[in-house]
Amino acid sequence: MAKKAGTKEATKKVARKAPPPELQPLQVHLYDVQGKIVGTVDLPPVFATDLRTDLIRRAVTAFAANRRQPYGSAPRAGMRHSVRWSGKGQGVSRVPRIRGTMIGAQAPGTVGGRQAHPPVTARIWGKKVNAKERRWARNAALAAIRDPHVVGARGHRFSSKTTVPVVVQDALEEIESVSEAVEFLEAVGVYDDVARAKAGVHVRQGRGKMRGRRFRRPRGPLLVVRDSAKARQGFGNLAGVEVTTPAGLNAEVLAPGGDPGRLTIFSASALEALRGWAA
Repeated sequence: MAKKAGTKEATKKVARKAPPPELQPLQVHLYDVQGKIVGTVDLPPVFATDLRTDLIRRAVTAFAANRRQPYGSAPRAGMRHSVRWSGKGQGVSRVPRIRGTMIGAQAPGTVGGRQAHPPVTARIWGKKVNAKERRWARNAALAAIRDPHVVGARGHRFSSKTTVPVVVQDALEEIESVSEAVEFLEAVGVYDDVARAKAGVHVRQGRGKMRGRRFRRPRGPLLVVRDSAKARQGFGNLAGVEVTTPAGLNAEVLAPGGDPGRLTIFSASALEALRGWAA
């Protein structure tokens, strides 16, 4: 049947979300605590630094070496025997032997004897790194966290729609409860990385499990805020999550183990604090 003249077909109006704003090479999205995109942010020039993996690993190795505690054997270890040496020309090897027996003791290579070259507490384990090299290593580690391919290659899990580093409004620093922290991480698309870190906790291999470091724990997201007191209450107990301030950033925090590309979340004011850092 032909439609009557003058009639209008009913049309449904479908609400469409506005597409996210276009990003320039050194721009990322700005999120609110509900995980919604509210704008874009220009990254500080320090994020344009060249990625120098060699400098990062050199600095991280020095951090670990400078924390080592000196250790050594007891001065008389392996020397607590009553031994004698029969002298040359007796037809036996020149090994000190326990008196009244032919059992060798005390010399290196004998049961219960001393070590030939035991560790000494005077050994210096620390490594020196120039101040400029440390700064370049930190800047290179910062540059790595803006590349989603490098972050993903390190093993971190996050939504493909999330830009890295994740920059959030300053309301992020007001989150004090764990439930709110979990809701935020799920909304912004990085909670899968916390779940990965929680599932990856395992018993360490070797003697270390008997020396106060029984478990190995994967590293998860890094949270950078201006005031870390409140943020630690909400995020500090989540698996793999670390909370720090801009002043606490270094190559080891940004690239644990010397592997660059840690998943990092900045509050807007914490990111602004990096604006004056030289590239």
